[in-house]
Amino acid sequence: MTVPIIRLVKRRSPSTKISILTKPSYIEIFREFKEANIISIDLKGKHKGLFGLVKLYYELKQLGVDVVIDLHGVLRTNFLKLLWGKNFYQIEKGRKEKENLINGKHFQQLKTTHQRYLDVFNNINYNLSFSKIEFPKKSNLSRHAITSKIDFSKKLIGIAPFAKHKAKTYSLEQMKEVIGSISKEYTILLFGGGKNESKQLKIISEENKKVFSLAEEFSLSDQLDFISNLDLMISMDSANGHLAAMYGVKVLTIWGVTHPYAGFAPFNQSSKYSILVDKNTYPKIPTSIYGNKSPEEYKQAINSIAPEEIIKKIQEII
Repeated sequence: MTVPIIRLVKRRSPSTKISILTKPSYIEIFREFKEANIISIDLKGKHKGLFGLVKLYYELKQLGVDVVIDLHGVLRTNFLKLLWGKNFYQIEKGRKEKENLINGKHFQQLKTTHQRYLDVFNNINYNLSFSKIEFPKKSNLSRHAITSKIDFSKKLIGIAPFAKHKAKTYSLEQMKEVIGSISKEYTILLFGGGKNESKQLKIISEENKKVFSLAEEFSLSDQLDFISNLDLMISMDSANGHLAAMYGVKVLTIWGVTHPYAGFAPFNQSSKYSILVDKNTYPKIPTSIYGNKSPEEYKQAINSIAPEEIIKKIQEII
């Protein structure tokens, strides 16, 4: 979700030197910023605990950084801020507003996370806005052998059917109904991660010659190549929706116990591209910001969305 904002910063001030501190598994997400200094944080090794963060502080100081922009706002970065002193700017996460959203006091759209990121940069007078948005070109897929099997004459739809928490994950059986229906007209690419997810997606792809799983043998960088070429991504309230949105791809998001009002909808997407659980039936939604907390009777709420509703929305968007 930070990528579109960093892109705006680079366009506004091309001469600004940027270092990006991130986890090793996220490095490829920032691959378009070829001149940026990507710093890998080792939270299980040399940067573990308070002493590790002190070591990280000295490493960052050696880079000659003038300003730190903290887009994370967690305990670790708060400790870094304490060490750093001035010229350390942090995201305002709106925790109280989000608390009021969850407990039902104020059910309304909150400031988006993307805007919160933008605000941090504007605190140092970048004067950024979303009035003019640009996206990278689609990646060249010719180096990928699988392209010889894919019918690119048809619209290319990506589906990421999993999420971190069960209450945010649509039933795989119902998703198979969606896939079976739309694969008659479109080419389907499946995205996911981990052994269990990869195994399930492989089975689905083997059952339909128009469906291809990119979960097992493709790196994140490879998957990003294909994501940039999609006509539509279908995802839960999860990472793949954000990965597609950062390339300007349309994203149909299926929401369970979380809600777009919390500010975590994919970047630059129409609210019409979100399919939500009926709040009259499940009035406590959102039960949490990240979907990790929900009453037992709400864990299957997302499955009250009929496959036909998703299929109809796909047709409308495409």
